[in-house]
Amino acid sequence: MNALPMVVPEAGLPARVTIHEVGPRDGLQNESAVVPAHVKAEFIRRLAGVGLTTIEATSFVPPAWVPQLADAAEVFAEIEDLAAVDLPVLVPNQRGLDRALELGARHVAVFASATETFAQRNLNRGLEEALDMFAPVVARATASGVRTRGYLSMCFGDPWEGAVDPAQVVDVGVRLIQMGCWQLSLGDTIGVATPGQVTDMIGRFADAGIGTDRLAVHFHDTYGQALSNTLAALRTGVATVDASAGGLGGCPYAKSATGNLATEDLVWMLTGLGVDTGVDLGRLVATSTWMAEHLGRPSPSRTVRALAGDQQR
Repeated sequence: MNALPMVVPEAGLPARVTIHEVGPRDGLQNESAVVPAHVKAEFIRRLAGVGLTTIEATSFVPPAWVPQLADAAEVFAEIEDLAAVDLPVLVPNQRGLDRALELGARHVAVFASATETFAQRNLNRGLEEALDMFAPVVARATASGVRTRGYLSMCFGDPWEGAVDPAQVVDVGVRLIQMGCWQLSLGDTIGVATPGQVTDMIGRFADAGIGTDRLAVHFHDTYGQALSNTLAALRTGVATVDASAGGLGGCPYAKSATGNLATEDLVWMLTGLGVDTGVDLGRLVATSTWMAEHLGRPSPSRTVRALAGDQQR
């Protein structure tokens, strides 16, 4: 098996894509067993070593919400020397922001929903209440010199409400940008989107005055559409893509949400398209193989299986 794909560039794509690595947070939060803090910290160090420059480290949420991330402070303290790496952390409220600021976080994220039902299930409050909760968090983070990213989930479909009105997605997304989020990540939480929907959604944001320089995409691979949806987004000019090493993850509040787009699969595609990521694919595959051994199961990433299949059996 070749270690790298043949390169055939496609005109009109971004010259470089920033991979927003979410494996240590979004990937591990869905694990049934708790991964020790020192293993999480080593995972982050190895991901930094492959060339990833943005690695979402953890989440400062109440332990009762996500027990797998109850060791957030311990993990973050173990990686504080990675000064050259952007280490965003998720904060759901003012208390979460307090904890992040105390530990010296320079980049935080809030997690909103485009639908009422998921807002209730994920944050135990309605959509409007959630936005009211986030506004002072974003304002105080900005005043403290900390960037805030806005996640917007259920952008293309909701397991309880079904199809989601794109106008509603744009409305909530614009409000997150207006309250001070520097970037908005559009999430296909249950993986039902298709490329036409992605192109249409990004066009609607453009019509609302939000350009692709402010947008990122976050796809789940439930129906095998994550890469095709990513390519559709790249063709509109989006240049930040969320991905999870080894394809880890899902969503603990939406059981139909399977794994995230695997970082290795994304890097393989982008490399073949001549798009720079700065990531060493071989070392990334070795890192995901190492984590898969800790989790006791093979990586779901097709690229990991292809390049390290013998090690995973």
